[in-house]
Amino acid sequence: MSQDSFIPQKIVPVLVPMPAERPYSYAVPDGMEVKAGSIVRVPLGPREVAGIVTDGSTDSIDAKKLRPISELFDCPPVDGDMLRFMRWAADYTISPPGMVARMVLRVPAAFDPEPPVPGLRFAGREPDRMTGARARVLELAEDGMAWTRTGLAHAAGVSATVVDGLVTQGVFEHVMIPPRPVVAAPDVDYAKAALSGEQEGAAAQLVDAVSAGGFSVSLLDGVTGSGKTEVYFEAVAKAIEKGKQVLILLPEIALTQQFLDRFHDRFGSKPGEWHSDLAPRMRERVWRQVMEGQIRVVAGARSALFLPFQELGLIVVDEEHDPAYKQEDRVYYNARDMAVVRGHIGNFPVVLASATPSIESQVNAGQGRYNRIKLTGRYAEAAMPDLKSIDMRRSPPRPGGFLSPALVEAINRTLHRQEQSLLFLNRRGYAPLTLCRVCGHRFQCPDCSSWLVEHRFRGQLVCHQCGHHEARPEACPSCGTLDHLVACGPGVERIAEEAEKTFPDARIIVLSSDLMGVKRLRLELDAIARGEADIIIGTQLVAKGHNFPNMTLVGVVDADLGLANGDPRAAERTFQLLSQVTGRAGRTGKKSLGLLQTYQPDHPVMRAIVSGDSQAFYEREIEERERSGLPPFGRLGSLIISAATRVEAENHARALRRAAPVSPQISVLGPAEAPLALVRGRHRFRLLIHGTRKADIQGFIRAMLAAGPKERGSVRVQVDIDPQSFL
Repeated sequence: MSQDSFIPQKIVPVLVPMPAERPYSYAVPDGMEVKAGSIVRVPLGPREVAGIVTDGSTDSIDAKKLRPISELFDCPPVDGDMLRFMRWAADYTISPPGMVARMVLRVPAAFDPEPPVPGLRFAGREPDRMTGARARVLELAEDGMAWTRTGLAHAAGVSATVVDGLVTQGVFEHVMIPPRPVVAAPDVDYAKAALSGEQEGAAAQLVDAVSAGGFSVSLLDGVTGSGKTEVYFEAVAKAIEKGKQVLILLPEIALTQQFLDRFHDRFGSKPGEWHSDLAPRMRERVWRQVMEGQIRVVAGARSALFLPFQELGLIVVDEEHDPAYKQEDRVYYNARDMAVVRGHIGNFPVVLASATPSIESQVNAGQGRYNRIKLTGRYAEAAMPDLKSIDMRRSPPRPGGFLSPALVEAINRTLHRQEQSLLFLNRRGYAPLTLCRVCGHRFQCPDCSSWLVEHRFRGQLVCHQCGHHEARPEACPSCGTLDHLVACGPGVERIAEEAEKTFPDARIIVLSSDLMGVKRLRLELDAIARGEADIIIGTQLVAKGHNFPNMTLVGVVDADLGLANGDPRAAERTFQLLSQVTGRAGRTGKKSLGLLQTYQPDHPVMRAIVSGDSQAFYEREIEERERSGLPPFGRLGSLIISAATRVEAENHARALRRAAPVSPQISVLGPAEAPLALVRGRHRFRLLIHGTRKADIQGFIRAMLAAGPKERGSVRVQVDIDPQSFL
């Protein structure tokens, strides 16, 4: 049909995946049936893009002047709850709705159904001559089930030519088989866990919440090794029984093979996975089968919140305190908070699980908005590790070293017992700074205001902000002196070097995302769990809920590291990270020890961890937050202004500050140059918006942006509601 003969029937608004502030209006061709949630292809300038038909008003324009929808994809529409969630997310984060739609429409190849697979089915005829190989094939196929050619041959233990011969004789007929599911359906009765009395009580509360239906939030607050996963698996089982889909969010899904194995042990199949490491074809299949309801449980990273579930009935946020749930790119959002909103919109329960809950969740539980469920003991009555601090002022390491004599002695005792030790340092590479001993030249990234980190295993100096890297030179580029470059401070590679010299017979593994890909990391983690390493040296990825049965010593090389910045959450994050990493020890009941090397043994965080009195730490931190009016007792928003030159960025930031409306509930701090003032060649300034709990931060920022200068040239303004990073 030509454009001239096109007769529009109606006009619909369509969200397209671009930073537009509102949907675009399109005409619906004659004979096409679309509704809110339909996924369509529409013209956008000279190209065509996928979009989502939404509800609401359209442009007041003659339908004949509108461009028509090009295609209605053959897939179920996005459901109403998801559309409402998308609108809420865009409004709350002050993001263009099209950019939120973009997170839903990440896999355009999945919008059309998967093609069926050619297969074979027994036609009821017997072959002219029976052989042992043919008999095995027919024994499998006589029930009338369809098979692929290679699948049937493999299952029968014969070559594909045997099957081909039977096809030639008409023993099999050609059929088309529906696409194979990505994962098998979970079986809630496959292998029920033997829960302790405390676990049974906790599981019963979660199961009751799922059975009752309706929105609720439960905070599963259990010490490391208390079996939180097995407990919330019972809630997952109840949701599956009710015919609901389940989403389990994990902070580092690509590194949690143990979680996937535990799920398989409980339900007889693995959940669908969703994370950035999935192959493109698998992402397409998972997206499609989630939308069609074939996949009943998804374990995913934060972006899994935007999968098009049709029957979502439970969300579990594991390690709910983890900073990895905050996205800081394009649309800035916290997946933990968004999960709670998604449950409220969909009217179903949400479970937040952690051994070290966030201050926000602690306050919500204390005020009765969340139901707190406590697990106070480890599974099978395993004892928590004994925790001690090592005062580095009194027990310093040897010259040029970073391990104190007390920690070295503890590692020796652990090696003698043939048990495992973990040395934790949240710093990648060999050394955070390299300088010239002669002229003092420091190696800095040319595009960022950060030092280049030496990675000695790779012979590179690397920027951890933008990825810039260069070979480590032999001579100073400033003064030309040879062999006078010195590494300052330790990274995990340098600790590994010291450990190899101190314990030459020990098997040592270094775990860092810089050194290996996800598949290699999973293999290394499995090897550690099997006891194939004596000393493990790692960054924060080793604190992510892994279970190492033979690990009885954890040494924190620099417990003060996270406290040395102006982040208002520094104490909370340090407490959480150190509690989590020391919790890797003694999970199977062996006597265990955690040692924290610190120059501040009297710091409240160190005292709280060593004493095991987390309650006192939380009470103090909550009191401090309330006194300062910081979240959750106040609200924060951040504007990050960046430009190609420092002058552009600063001038734009100052103009925005002058455009801020007057409000008794809200104050504006800054502009100030960001701690990371230069990233990827862009100069950065920050404005911090601080308001009372009931202040309309979003309305204030919208008014500020509307009254201030528009983005021009290289200037960009990024809004971050509830900022987690202050760099």
